[in-house]
Amino acid sequence: MTIYPKLYCKKVTDISVEYLEKNDIKALILDVDNTLLDFDLNILEGLEEWHNNIRKNNIKTIILSNSNKIEKIKKVANVLDIPYINFATKPLKRGFKKAQKQLDLPNENIAVIGDQIFTDVIGANRMKMHSILVEPINKKDLFLTKIKRPLEELVIKKYLKKQVDK
Repeated sequence: MTIYPKLYCKKVTDISVEYLEKNDIKALILDVDNTLLDFDLNILEGLEEWHNNIRKNNIKTIILSNSNKIEKIKKVANVLDIPYINFATKPLKRGFKKAQKQLDLPNENIAVIGDQIFTDVIGANRMKMHSILVEPINKKDLFLTKIKRPLEELVIKKYLKKQVDK
C-alpha cells in the first residue's frame, strides 16, 4: 500500500549510514518543514553532524520542499551546503523528478525523508523511492498540516501494528 513508509523513526538524525547502505541508498531527498526545521525556524539539533557523516559516506542530499518561502529553505540549504527545490507540489511527481535528475541516480537508490504521509511518503512511494517517515520536530504546524495530522496518526498506528504483527 502506498501510504506506508519503508521506515518510521523519531527524527532524521536517527537514520544511520548502515541502514542506508543496507538498503542501497545513495542519495536522500530531504523535506524541510518540521523535518529539518521547526515552526520557529530552529534547525534540528545534531543535524549538521549527522549530515557531515552522511556526506562523508558519499551519500548525496538535496532539499525538496513544498514551501515557497525561499529564505527559510535557504537557511537549511546553506547550513548543510546542499541544493534545494522549493514549491515542489508533493506528492505530485514533478518535484521528485527534478530532484532525481539533479541527483543523477535511479529512483531505487534514493530515499525520501519527511514528516508527512500525504506529501513525502505518498510521493516517494509513487516514484518507487525508499520512503522514510519521521515524527514532526514540533507540535506547532501550518494550518493545513494540522488538519491532516489526526488522519496521519491513524495511519501510523495501523502501520506500527502491522510491524508488530510481522
